[in-house]
Amino acid sequence: MKIDIVTPLGRIFQGEIKEATFPGIDGEFGVLDGHAPLVTNLKPGIITIKKQDGKEEVIAINWGYVEVTPDHVNVLVDGAVPVTGSTESEIAEAIERAKKLIKEAADSDALVAAVEAKIESAARNI
Repeated sequence: MKIDIVTPLGRIFQGEIKEATFPGIDGEFGVLDGHAPLVTNLKPGIITIKKQDGKEEVIAINWGYVEVTPDHVNVLVDGAVPVTGSTESEIAEAIERAKKLIKEAADSDALVAAVEAKIESAARNI
């Protein structure tokens, strides 16, 4: 399955994936190859992408939309921060940018705390 994640500033991620998890407006949901067509809003949170090689990518978003077809996923988001890096300091910087993005977008302290915990957990697995 292919995925494209785009912000107004350009493409954040593109590639073949096994699965993806999104922070849907009605709750978190996962998408696998062959998923039924779907269009929905996304709330502040993280997108978790499992690549073909089994590695995971984590991208914090503030809000957006996702369109799912049986073989392709298009994601349009207002703001996104990939939580990646090759050194500990790069990863720490990405985590801080991701937390800032979420804090600016979320209207609930509980949501911010939950997303920050997911970001921290995902960063430990990089």
